[in-house]
Amino acid sequence: MQRSIVRRVVAGAAATTLTLVLGACGAANEESGSGDGSGLSGTLDGAGASSQEAAQQAWRAAFSEKNPDLTINYSPIGSGGGRERFVSGASDFGGTDAALEGEELSKAKERCGELVELPVYVSPVAVSFNLEGIEKLNLRPATIAKIFNQQITKWNAPEIAEANPGVDLPDTPITPVNRSDESGTTENFTDYLSTAAPNAWPHEVSGDWPVPGGEAAKGTSGVKSAIDAGQGTIGYLDASQAGDLGQVAVGVGDEFVSYSPEAAAKVLEVSERKENQGEHVFAYDLARDTTQSGTYPIVLVSYGMACANYENAETGELVRSYFDYVLSEEGQRKAADSAGSAPISQALREELRPAVEAIGANG
Repeated sequence: MQRSIVRRVVAGAAATTLTLVLGACGAANEESGSGDGSGLSGTLDGAGASSQEAAQQAWRAAFSEKNPDLTINYSPIGSGGGRERFVSGASDFGGTDAALEGEELSKAKERCGELVELPVYVSPVAVSFNLEGIEKLNLRPATIAKIFNQQITKWNAPEIAEANPGVDLPDTPITPVNRSDESGTTENFTDYLSTAAPNAWPHEVSGDWPVPGGEAAKGTSGVKSAIDAGQGTIGYLDASQAGDLGQVAVGVGDEFVSYSPEAAAKVLEVSERKENQGEHVFAYDLARDTTQSGTYPIVLVSYGMACANYENAETGELVRSYFDYVLSEEGQRKAADSAGSAPISQALREELRPAVEAIGANG
């Protein structure tokens, strides 16, 4: 099976700095991981994946009152920019939709002594459509791949009809909508297509859309608007933004699974952790081709990057407290309520606990 993402998102558009006033747990709460401490002070600078922006806002709202003297800046400049800034030492922590690899991973270890990289944000990617009178369709992985590769061009095609008995499918042309800008959403979606339907999707995994033609739109909002404005349109976007568009239930084994936070979070439980990345690096080869019941395989997993060793010990303590909250049950729930993300499981939180405690431990 092909599971590794082979091309990283390297472009990050400049964005305004999102200033977060966050609270996190103090040393007394580290063992429990409750993330409900107070009284922290100082300033941290972070940057990276824009996918985490809404979650960051939720964390700020929940903890600003508890820690008025702690300021955390997070610039949603994109995954590539976040990795570059973190590796160079220009930020205290970072966010990325694509785990560090190759030269970036080596340089991060040089900077950190020991890298800490953890899945902090899991979001289902919806396959959404606009087809009058139809709110839900079942589609197998190969069918989705052929639609976006423009090989299936009508909504009443046999492959679609076979998976949707009793649905009155129109003889309407299919208009696939893709991102015009380089994005982590595109990279994760093409990784799914490449892994789950390799014979129907011959293209390299990339943050740039590889198929010419169709309709292109910038950003998640642009894709949603394009699907909304058309008839017979279909696209991929962060599930939290899908709204009332028609939704695809994806073929997984012998069943069809609709996206939900629970189904999306389950992917990490059935996926393998990448080997030889580091003791505290929890990067995953996502099981996009899983047959596990109730698992939704089209997800975006965004990671938090931190160091076990900071020149300033106080910085390390603050980053550790921040990550402790992000990964706490409350932090994950707040992000889910605000951003539609999928909270990671209690079992995974316990597995990540030693890595969180390692942040700044050698500072």
